[in-house]
Amino acid sequence: MTPAAALQHPFAPFGIVALGALALYVTSFRDLLNGIWGTDQQGHGPLVLAISLWLLWRKGPELLALPDQPARGAGWGCFAIAMLLSAFGRTQGIQMFEVGSLIWLVVSALLLFRGSAALKVVWFPLFFMLFMVPLPGGVVDTRTQPMKLAVSTVAEWILWNVGYPVARTGVILQVGPYQLLVADACAGLNTLLTLEALGLLYLNLVRHESALRNITLAILIVPISFAANVIRVIALTLITYHFGDEAGQGFLHGFAGMVLFMAALMLIIAADTATRAVVRMRTAPPA
Repeated sequence: MTPAAALQHPFAPFGIVALGALALYVTSFRDLLNGIWGTDQQGHGPLVLAISLWLLWRKGPELLALPDQPARGAGWGCFAIAMLLSAFGRTQGIQMFEVGSLIWLVVSALLLFRGSAALKVVWFPLFFMLFMVPLPGGVVDTRTQPMKLAVSTVAEWILWNVGYPVARTGVILQVGPYQLLVADACAGLNTLLTLEALGLLYLNLVRHESALRNITLAILIVPISFAANVIRVIALTLITYHFGDEAGQGFLHGFAGMVLFMAALMLIIAADTATRAVVRMRTAPPA
């Protein structure tokens, strides 16, 4: 394909915008990967971004099928907001603004090329991108402490009732000769939001026709996320009790993070299966 023909391709405008965005945000992404995206609390950021881009790519044919009705006023307005947020967040070290500006940039491109109808087509990928935006530290701290206390309380109750010598002081679990601090990464607000994103992605991919089933699953995602956090804390406690403190804080600590997401996914699938059975019972014709 010649360069002239490539520029005539329907995807060409979006490709040019993507290259421009990459050039604009490459420094931001590098700093994020070496900083907050490299921590346990915000390690889901790159994954959320990758999934969001994949979801946008899947919607490509639908976007190209839309009539060419650009909303230039709204589009340039969103572009100006994106640039202001990016510049202010970058210079002032406010990562919430810096990362959030990318969403405004995508919105502006969609409005400029296809108009408001494009936003209706890709509303879920845009919404999903919100989960990669770092929250203010004050908000995270005030919401995380009660969650850690609740998770550690439930974990202690379960372990005690199955016969383990466990006691709790605040968010510190004492099991045998070992003490474990339930950290933010084990039961914090960011972990809960990551699991919420996983549940909503599952709902979007399976696309049930039953509104009752979708609503029920959306509501159940919150207790499922809490239960997955409890399972992770219990797993770490058992690893530490049986294999020692080094195992609990070493490689197996990272493995417990995988347990968290696998447990959440299995619980979501189990809840979906149970919900399907209930819906079938409600909609089945009388015998």
